[in-house]
Amino acid sequence: MAILRGTHLRTPLTPHTSDRDALERGKVGILDPGEDARYLVTRAGAVAVREDEQGTLRVELESEDPREGTMQPLVLLGRRDGLRILAVELPAPSAELDDPGRDLRDLRRVAEHLAEDDADLAAAATAMGAWHRSTRCCPLCGGALEPEQAGWVLRCREDGTEQFPRTDPAVIMAVRDGQDRLLLARNAHFRGAFHSVLAGFVEPGESLENAVEREVAEEVGVQVTEVQYVGSQPWPFPRSLMLGYRAWAPEGGELTLQEDEIAEAHWYTREELAEELAAGTIELPGPASMGRALIDDWYGRSADA
Repeated sequence: MAILRGTHLRTPLTPHTSDRDALERGKVGILDPGEDARYLVTRAGAVAVREDEQGTLRVELESEDPREGTMQPLVLLGRRDGLRILAVELPAPSAELDDPGRDLRDLRRVAEHLAEDDADLAAAATAMGAWHRSTRCCPLCGGALEPEQAGWVLRCREDGTEQFPRTDPAVIMAVRDGQDRLLLARNAHFRGAFHSVLAGFVEPGESLENAVEREVAEEVGVQVTEVQYVGSQPWPFPRSLMLGYRAWAPEGGELTLQEDEIAEAHWYTREELAEELAAGTIELPGPASMGRALIDDWYGRSADA
């Protein structure tokens, strides 16, 4: 299998413009309230936003601590214009505590509309919120965990071990055949007519390129002969890092679908994909995803434009 070099693709979640101020995480009082503190609220993959005067979505940075006396941990995301940006994951809303004026929207659905310099704040806040929501007990002894390093470390009260935020690498690949047709598949767990390129998690002990080769062979029975890295993006739902590839399988041919994983898969020319989209028989990933960037890259423009 040949490994090629390629130009990078970008998605709305690719840019990274904020100063994470990581060296300040251990500073005493870095999470304390103050005039320079601003709070970004998240909840289960949703982020607080507002529209600016131009109609662009911005993350909503609140000046008052939104925790209402609860013990939700804070996370230092970094600094912007001299202000400390602190993320906080709030629990499910209740009639007693929820602020009806706060606009929380699913990041997957609004990422393409966010201002570019807000996207990395939203992604980091969402990912860290998911980590704090799901990581409550020490995996070694079951003891309670306490946040340190401005929310970026959890230490066990009992044995002192440290837990760090987890990121799971996943490869996602646009496979083309000798006729420059694109392989699209519908996962058995996908809704309706949703189709996308193939993807899968990297397993221990394998390279990214080996993961591309293995996943394509497992899911559709096709052997790729060339792969080309084209970019990455965080996908904090809850903790993935998507690594995008173009891949080539010159022989193409019949597909052997992985049972219980792939419901259907086909090779598409650009004309065939356009017809399916016009007929409404195929739905593609949203513009915020690396999957959509790979499809548009092959198509030559936005596939549903």
